[in-house]
Amino acid sequence: MMKPVLYLRSVVYWLGFVVTTVVVGVLVIAARPLPSDWRLWIARWWGVANLALLKWICGLSYRVEGSGHIIKQKNAIVLCKHQSTWETIALHAIIPGGRWVFKRELLRIPVFGWALACTDPIAIDRSAGRKAVRELVEKGTQKLERGKWVIIFPEGTRTAPGDDSQYKIGGAILAADSGYPVLPVAHNAGEFWPKHSFIKYPGCITVRIGDYIDTQDKKAAEILRETRDWIEVQMQDIADPARWYRVKKPGAPAEKQA
Repeated sequence: MMKPVLYLRSVVYWLGFVVTTVVVGVLVIAARPLPSDWRLWIARWWGVANLALLKWICGLSYRVEGSGHIIKQKNAIVLCKHQSTWETIALHAIIPGGRWVFKRELLRIPVFGWALACTDPIAIDRSAGRKAVRELVEKGTQKLERGKWVIIFPEGTRTAPGDDSQYKIGGAILAADSGYPVLPVAHNAGEFWPKHSFIKYPGCITVRIGDYIDTQDKKAAEILRETRDWIEVQMQDIADPARWYRVKKPGAPAEKQA
């Protein structure tokens, strides 16, 4: 498939993305007087709608392996690989009702950020250092004790496929202090929707969900190491280096034709 066709498909998708974001965002804001679970139920349809648009317009689908590990009666801290914008959309559908941890700057985005503020999130000032970690632990524990899921990208920012990633310890500290288990998630979305790429490439993203990682009587460093090891081993299995040419890196040759 030639690059102009992929570009045109991506243009059409982004138009749909804007429409769904505005419509669902306004609905979430309008539902502010309702319980947060209701607002998150509305927000879930933003994820569902965009996943459908990606499949219909861009030919980009996904499959989930290990979904049986998600036990609704046993909430946990989701620590997910972060390669793309895709997982910020998809996890709304895969793990409904999750409380997201993200940088506070996102709340400033018109409509989108205002809607985010209505979804009972944990918005962190990443420049605050230890204070941000304390806030994460305090608010995260409160939500976990209320039976909610907490979703965190431990890398903090998107990491291109094949790059070494540094996992931040905040999520592991929350797990160690609260005693709640970790649900690790690996995926290869960065091979189809690369970081900073306008084009979305057709194919099927693999999402692999692991079994719960017990955190009782474990230190944060041990939890982080166990989580990272599981995710990175899975990445070696589901990744396809033949698709890494799509990722733009400093000094890398120009993208090939798909």
